[in-house]
Amino acid sequence: MSAALDLNRASAHTPLSGDPVALAREIAPLLRAEAPKNEALGQLTPTVLEALHARGLYRVLLPKHLGGYGADLTTFVRFMETLAAADASTAWCIGQASGCSMAAGYVPPETQATIWANDPRGVLAWGFMLESRAKVVPGGYRVTGKWGFGSGGHHASYMGAHCNIELPDGSLLKDATGKLVERTMLIPQAQLNWTSNWNVVGLRATGSDHYTVTDLFVPDAFSVQRDLDENRTIDLPFYRFSTTSAYSCGFASVSMGIARAMLDDLKALAQSKTPSHTARSLRDSPVMHHLVAENEAKLRSARAFVLETIKDSEACIASTGSLDLDNKVMMRLATTSAIKRAKEVAEFAYHEAGATAIFASNPFERRMRDIHASAQQIQGRTGHIETCGQHFLGLSVAARFI
Repeated sequence: MSAALDLNRASAHTPLSGDPVALAREIAPLLRAEAPKNEALGQLTPTVLEALHARGLYRVLLPKHLGGYGADLTTFVRFMETLAAADASTAWCIGQASGCSMAAGYVPPETQATIWANDPRGVLAWGFMLESRAKVVPGGYRVTGKWGFGSGGHHASYMGAHCNIELPDGSLLKDATGKLVERTMLIPQAQLNWTSNWNVVGLRATGSDHYTVTDLFVPDAFSVQRDLDENRTIDLPFYRFSTTSAYSCGFASVSMGIARAMLDDLKALAQSKTPSHTARSLRDSPVMHHLVAENEAKLRSARAFVLETIKDSEACIASTGSLDLDNKVMMRLATTSAIKRAKEVAEFAYHEAGATAIFASNPFERRMRDIHASAQQIQGRTGHIETCGQHFLGLSVAARFI
């Protein structure tokens, strides 16, 4: 792997300018209007893709020297919330690609240039390993496998393919602890075979299908083992966070953005709706007064916890040069909790909207499906809370999802 990139000598690429959050607000009306079309298509429409690329919104976490915004995680959270309030599937695809873009910090400069810097529409995405093997050969690997949940992958220029490594003697490569080593192969879109099987309840427009390759050669420079200090090729404080940090913040923000939109829509509905067989509007109901305030507190508290842990983690990195386990655990607790609290708020808003919420013509219905689909993803797994509790009680914890 190449030595860490000297940013002072890096090739000049024009960084994106502007505030990603403001740009997300700018296209929010378009995203809301296109959301039903996205669902019908099963992926983002050309209109949405053009709006995203025109503003560089796939590149929010990408470093400035590679033509990105170089945003911090606080900005990323606010950006993702804004997108998700407009359309959760769009936000989900952007969140997936944004997390994957952190692989730029662990590949050689020439690979960074090929995938991102020299292609203003360069996007890397990937899915979950189902079955795969990368055989070591001269100059790289021969790869065969199948991967699922390739969110946003149909619109990516490259897809990642996580693989176990088969050595020339047929054995599988293991690390010093005996754990199988996983590398991610970075494969051009044209070399993939897609299977359409994303028939789901929510997040329908993410196009999270399966993809395969068979006996495909991948050069070593287009493979990556992420989140290891010794592999880092971009020496910026942001890369002391892990890919998991980006994913957990991003997908928690999707849930919070959906919940925010549903709660705000309920408040707007309450101004005019008088439920059947009642004499007063929702706005005048003491029960509604209490519940709206309670759920505002719940959602804002969850959001504040996420932003607080980001700030604490940045301070840790600034003072020590790395992110310690205590801060990793707190980020995990904050983001997983935020997903769960947001789902509770969304369920409240859906229920109190009454029969209005059940019609497909109303965004309540789609958002209810989307938030339940988002909460099923690995970032919302209940077991994460147990892991955090083990750490707080002095027990050792598995670091894979922390």
